[in-house]
Amino acid sequence: MVRTKNLFGFKPGIGLLICLAAFVLSGCSSSSSSRYQGRLPDPLYTMAQLSEQQYQWGGTPYILGGNSRRGVDCSGFVMRTFADRFDISLPRTTAAQAKEGVYIERGDLQTGDLVFFKTGRGPNGYHVGIYVKDDQFLHASTKGGVIYSSLNSAYWKKAYWQARRV
Repeated sequence: MVRTKNLFGFKPGIGLLICLAAFVLSGCSSSSSSRYQGRLPDPLYTMAQLSEQQYQWGGTPYILGGNSRRGVDCSGFVMRTFADRFDISLPRTTAAQAKEGVYIERGDLQTGDLVFFKTGRGPNGYHVGIYVKDDQFLHASTKGGVIYSSLNSAYWKKAYWQARRV
């Protein structure tokens, strides 16, 4: 009796079992609360999530060390946004967040990238926000709380340091 194999070199039935296993396992991650496994979903969805986060957190005052709607600092807001909206864990401090992911040139920014600034303020002199689009980023500002700002404003343009994609 000659044993046949399919195109992939498996005995008949084994390929079916592999496909079935892949189907079952893929179903585990297709729910609305799925993990993004270290990367963000498509830009439109990411933008919608950031917009919703700004709507919910808009007006939250800046409080150094805060990470709740009663008061939040920049890295606390970024950490909470990625946890709440994308189920991605980021470190708590700006300095630690600046080491996450990969370095991105400013001209290659995409929705959801982290943007970092050297402001000389706060415990380490750094500030972080989340790039949205059209040179706008979302962050917890010391003066305005959770707001959008422009990378092209004189202040942020001068303070810009780097961007990272997680």
